[in-house]
Amino acid sequence: MRLKDKNIILGITGSIAAYKAVMLLRLLVKEGASVQVVITPAGKEFITPVTLSALSGKPVISDFFGSNDGTWNSHVDLGLWADLMVVAPATASTLGKMANGIADNMLITTYLSAKCPVLVAPAMDLDMFAHPSTQRNLQILREYGNSIIEPASGELASGLEGKGRMEEPGHILEQVIQTLAGKKKLLNFSFLVTAGPTYEKIDPVRFIGNYSSGKMGYAIAEELAEQGARVVLVSGPVSISAHHPNIKVLRVESANEMYEQSVKAFQECDGAVMCAAVADFTPADKTTVKTKRGKENWMIELTPTQDIAATLGKMKAGKQVLVGFALETNNELANAVSKLKKKNLDFIVLNSLNDQGAGFSVDTNKITIVGKDNKITNFELKPKKEVAADIVAKIIEWKGL
Repeated sequence: MRLKDKNIILGITGSIAAYKAVMLLRLLVKEGASVQVVITPAGKEFITPVTLSALSGKPVISDFFGSNDGTWNSHVDLGLWADLMVVAPATASTLGKMANGIADNMLITTYLSAKCPVLVAPAMDLDMFAHPSTQRNLQILREYGNSIIEPASGELASGLEGKGRMEEPGHILEQVIQTLAGKKKLLNFSFLVTAGPTYEKIDPVRFIGNYSSGKMGYAIAEELAEQGARVVLVSGPVSISAHHPNIKVLRVESANEMYEQSVKAFQECDGAVMCAAVADFTPADKTTVKTKRGKENWMIELTPTQDIAATLGKMKAGKQVLVGFALETNNELANAVSKLKKKNLDFIVLNSLNDQGAGFSVDTNKITIVGKDNKITNFELKPKKEVAADIVAKIIEWKGL
């Protein structure tokens, strides 16, 4: 049991997603946790305290006072008792109260008294979630040190489709376990990672591409997520998958699609790792029918693609960190340093196709990290998972964490 001897407060608010809180409660108890449910008055309209009490083995707390004889529920004692507080589902109203200290119910007073880490799993309709006030409240909560478990996209109770569904209980459980396992140095940080190749269409059946497997980029995304970060992984066509619940994968095909998704995502991130092997050129004309074999040579005109790393380098502001990659075949260090300066990177990861076991499609890599402070660090040949840990450790060091 991975949560044995752990004390957890489960806060439930007035959302149709409260039924998922029942499943989450069962999972927490099954993993050995002692769970105290605190529910808002609105929450009781969606799920009964009797059900929750039967599963937790504890009376459910909702009101400040237990009866008319002067007994009361101490939010201070609860805040000291808990190793972790989870608010799932968290409505827009509750988010606003948490962000602004409006202590008008037992759940909010308990939250304000909590000395432990707090996980918040929002649930609401897509327009409510997207509203600037909700997004501002979420940002305030992040600044306070809370971890936001981003809602998923899908069909909502309103019948609309979009982002607002409370994350599934199994994913929340894993987040709980990770949080209690130890301090994650990148909690409340978000990162963009690009991975894999891009395919530039020539006609409906042919494209210009490269041999990138995406293994290095995916390993970096997994390591960032393991350190607590929320990761947006913009991935070209690959045959591998991301597994960590903190990773949101955006699949693209062309360099232009990767450019658009990366620029959009970077604005909301604390940093980016540009690991994708993006095509430098794309066909000027893409035919809509298959080109047939002929006796004459086929001349294809190529035009430059937009430079994603250079664009993000111009966008970079404040404490955002930008990491680039350089896969070289000659003049490796000089080319990497030139790229570092030209694109306004904080550091660049250099690897060479001249090093056996490094490069595309293999499970190992040998890198050199070059910082804009002119510091150069060489690493031995390692599995890409370990290489990813070295790169993320450098990011953590660079951010002073």
